[in-house]
Amino acid sequence: MKDRVAIVDIGSNTVRLVIYEREEDRREYRELDNIKIAARLRIYLNGQQFLNEKGIRVLIDSLQTFQAIVRHYNVAKVICVATATIRQARNQQEIMQQVQEETGFMIKMLSEYEEAYYGYLAVVSSMDINEGITIDMGGGSTEVTYFRDRQLVQYESLPFGSLSLKLQFVKGEVPTDQENEEIRKFVQSQFEHLQWINDKEIPIIAMGGSARSIAQLHQSLIHYPLSGIHQYEMSILNLQEIKETIEPLSWNELQKIDGISKDRADTILPAIEVFQAICDISRATKFILSRKGLREGLLYNEMNKTNEKCTSLVDIGIQEIVKDFHIDEHERKYMIENAKQLFKQIKHISDAGNLLDDDDLELVERGALIFDVGKYVNEESSSQHTFYLLTNRTILGLSHRERVQLALIASYKGKGNFRQYIEPFKDWFTKEEQKKISLIGALLKIAEGLNITKRNLVKDIEISPQKDTWVMNIKCNDDFKPEKYQMERQKKYIEKLLKISVIPQFYLY
Repeated sequence: MKDRVAIVDIGSNTVRLVIYEREEDRREYRELDNIKIAARLRIYLNGQQFLNEKGIRVLIDSLQTFQAIVRHYNVAKVICVATATIRQARNQQEIMQQVQEETGFMIKMLSEYEEAYYGYLAVVSSMDINEGITIDMGGGSTEVTYFRDRQLVQYESLPFGSLSLKLQFVKGEVPTDQENEEIRKFVQSQFEHLQWINDKEIPIIAMGGSARSIAQLHQSLIHYPLSGIHQYEMSILNLQEIKETIEPLSWNELQKIDGISKDRADTILPAIEVFQAICDISRATKFILSRKGLREGLLYNEMNKTNEKCTSLVDIGIQEIVKDFHIDEHERKYMIENAKQLFKQIKHISDAGNLLDDDDLELVERGALIFDVGKYVNEESSSQHTFYLLTNRTILGLSHRERVQLALIASYKGKGNFRQYIEPFKDWFTKEEQKKISLIGALLKIAEGLNITKRNLVKDIEISPQKDTWVMNIKCNDDFKPEKYQMERQKKYIEKLLKISVIPQFYLY
């Protein structure tokens, strides 16, 4: 049975409808549709803090469009929330009543705390980070939280956003140097009273449309080889580089830049000022992008998922892959056991074992569970498909670097393929790290062969190193001819990598 939920997010810059679907046995929802309307409600909020009739009409027209889409998808539950602009509007109650009468949507007005909390919840439910500062900049407000040990410690809602900064300080389409300076001073003064972010020296995790635009722009500028921005990491210097790249551009030039949507082109520079300011004040170690924000936080809350329950995000992400590609876990557990035995034996051999440490066992187990998952797409080119699928898929709890590492292991098919796959990422890993990844991949290739008939024959593996030769004693409880044949074929991966000779000896017991 499929569970469908729609979230309508009425922001200051955009109004968005996202429809999610979840299978009965899944934790994660997947997006079915994501529709955005650049309503820019903030510009209709007048000096007396009333949303004018034109703004209300824009909102209702947008929501009527969404209502038709919701009916088309036969959504069981709709969560409709509003943030800063409606929250600040003095005619808030009239707006909510008119919306309900004309669209059927009942707006839940999020408090400043709720808006900040849901952003925090989205981050700790999708990233394996114990301590950080989140910043969710919308069009009319900016929510900042500090969490430690994955628990919310502090929060603040600041009365500015990318669109309100543009409206307050910028007369033309893009800010002049003087206007940028005024924005910078204003933003710094707003952050200065948040003593709890000062000199933290921890990551800044940014979410929201402006943050996404900056990540996409940076990826475009550097020709980033992966897709997806969730958990994308940038240095603080990268923010300055982006600013220096786009600051001299005219309005027309800015709109043509890959990575910046047209409805955010005029707010991107004010947004960068905000992100730079919080990074400077907190002395941030890095700037991380979260694609999951307020809407996903609402969803996690709806699912009654708390960060205490999400202690192993990576394993949750791996399980999603297992289910999506119909991997037989019962069958894989025997391969995993073979891989663990090989790992423990190799780890105690001086030269080879120096490449491995205890933490790598977890990587071995995860790699074994999804090893050669590309078979689901095509048997003949399964290695290529495995690498592509894993590198271009968001896996909860894994950074982009960790994702590539796992993909290299799970797709391992010898030095040739490895060199081809790692070429765009070779600067991400040291030579020693590349050798370790290859060793774990080769180990899994052998472990797979040792259970080629899916009968769980191998009961014990013992490696006896003798100079440049490893004698591998493999005890089985039944006829092992197919496994022996595979071992003779697969041993070359370790032999070439470690420049040794492997002599497999099979025994019945």
